[in-house]
Amino acid sequence: MKSLFPYLLIVFTIVIVSCSNESLDTDLPSLIIADPELPENTSTTPCDFDLSDVTVNQTLVIDCVLDLRGETVTLPENVIFEFDKGDIINGTLNFTGGGRIDGRLLNSKLTLEGDVQLIDPTFKFYALRWDLVEGSTISDIALQNTEILERVMFLTKYLGATTFLINKLNAFFEVTKVTSTTSDQNFYPSLEAVNIPSNFTLEMTDKTHLRIFPGEAGTRGGTILAVRDVENVTIKGGTLYGDRDQRIYSPNDDGQEGSHLFHIHSGRNITVDGIRFEEGSVGSIAIYSFGFSFNPNYNPTNGVVIRNCVFKDSRRMSIALTDGRDILIEGNTFINNGMPSTNSDGGEVGYAINIEPDRFRDDNGVLMERQKVFDVQIRGNTETGSRGGFVTLTIGQDLTVEDNDIGTRVVYSLVSGSKVSNNRFTASGSAADSWAIFAAGSGETVFDNEIAGNIITGYSLGIAAGSIDAYIHDNTITDCGGGIQINRGARQARIINNTISVTGNGVQATNTEANDVLVLQNTITSEGFHVYFVNLNNTEEHKDQKVVLEDNTFINSRAVTFSNSRGITFIGNEIDGGMEVGNVFNTRIVSNIIRPNESDGIRLFGTHQNVEVMNNTVYEPTGAARYICINNNSDTPEGIVENGNTCN
Repeated sequence: MKSLFPYLLIVFTIVIVSCSNESLDTDLPSLIIADPELPENTSTTPCDFDLSDVTVNQTLVIDCVLDLRGETVTLPENVIFEFDKGDIINGTLNFTGGGRIDGRLLNSKLTLEGDVQLIDPTFKFYALRWDLVEGSTISDIALQNTEILERVMFLTKYLGATTFLINKLNAFFEVTKVTSTTSDQNFYPSLEAVNIPSNFTLEMTDKTHLRIFPGEAGTRGGTILAVRDVENVTIKGGTLYGDRDQRIYSPNDDGQEGSHLFHIHSGRNITVDGIRFEEGSVGSIAIYSFGFSFNPNYNPTNGVVIRNCVFKDSRRMSIALTDGRDILIEGNTFINNGMPSTNSDGGEVGYAINIEPDRFRDDNGVLMERQKVFDVQIRGNTETGSRGGFVTLTIGQDLTVEDNDIGTRVVYSLVSGSKVSNNRFTASGSAADSWAIFAAGSGETVFDNEIAGNIITGYSLGIAAGSIDAYIHDNTITDCGGGIQINRGARQARIINNTISVTGNGVQATNTEANDVLVLQNTITSEGFHVYFVNLNNTEEHKDQKVVLEDNTFINSRAVTFSNSRGITFIGNEIDGGMEVGNVFNTRIVSNIIRPNESDGIRLFGTHQNVEVMNNTVYEPTGAARYICINNNSDTPEGIVENGNTCN
């Protein structure tokens, strides 16, 4: 349907589709269009002239209804039709040598041919003038609506329009059916949508309501609007509605049935500004490209801005980004993504923004990237209530999540050059039972990632670190169950200059392994343990791995605990509390200042091997006479080197 339309002929034809025996869908919301927008063509007086005597360079002011009576009128050069509340109907104007016409005179009953341009590059769309049907309807009429709106946009674009205005409009659009008449009738969502041409602005208002016609059981794909291999497009305002609670889902739906509301398919320099997206049955926006990145026909999306939009009650995810570069997602509001509704579960993923290009390894182990995502900025957004979280940075390069107000979570995995910085995390709803930020992922494509300057409040855990080369610094974690957790697979991690005040453990690593991890210059206040390392690197395979805690300040009387662990260096720290060290190997406790209260300064218990306790300054415990500076109750005292310590 879309690619074969002869736009260059500047001919517009409406095909009226019979309702046949199809009845209105009673499951559709009741849309009573009692006040449709009336066009400015208010004159009903028939014109008392025809066009037989029109001369070269003549300007005609249309203040009456000019009925062409089915005829084609061939015009001389440079004829101009100006608007004064009149109309031209029932025929064809053939501009043989240039000419101009006011866009308010265009309608479904007038055909234009030849060389003609609009007087004003801003065109205002009225549904009544183009036979677009508003309100509850049937699939065939909704399909007609799709074709009409797209054709009018391409027609007016060819006539010189750069801005297409829609004010009052409340209509359904069928976008889930194949309209191709060729033998290979494949379904391409971005093709069957209302396409927007290059170098064009679609501007809508808060009175513009575009709705997807409910899909049938088992259907996947579909979108109301699309930009498909075009450039320099801006879409502003309006509300796009999905069919989450109107469509039919099949009994074996795996969470992927449904439609988006907007597709960016190999778009270049695309701006989406101030649109409200509601109840997308699979999501709201999909951003992707033609071809694979390693093939000559690769046509990547480039230069996308999504700003000032509202995404509400999207199923699965609000924005799915699988291929593109130079993407800005700014100043948007995300509400209740991936949550169950009255007619559907939350689908898979559950994150408001999912960045997940596709890649694989070939038979030789070479990484092949079918899709690529890089240079993405996600900043200044507000998010609450997502089932999974706010952002998952699954695969990509140079991805930044910055200066957002976040009510759930952010996770990164197989990425490089990513930054999660200067965000404000305040746990909402069930997010309080989880972590705020998770650094995950392993392999050679994971490096140079940073978590910095975030303020995290109200979570069960502030930050989980389980990736390679994570730089976690200058974060403030308060009123959380735990501060920072070191997870399996942490490598070359730097945890520096964070401020942690929590009801549980400040820094913890339990039943896990990590290597080359530095915990440096943090300030920690905890109601559990300042540091809780239990069963860390406690296998023969991980016996030579190292974790260093250096120059940290631990405030209040809680303890630092190392148990059943290996490879710990604890050096140059200050503790307003004590230390418990039991069943550890290859561990150094050196040059710390320890001020215990109701505990021993350092208590050694269980078995030890290759343990140094040296040059520590320990103050006499103040809480009870039974506590001492260093209580060496080890079962293997020969495994401990203890010297240079002072008891003040």
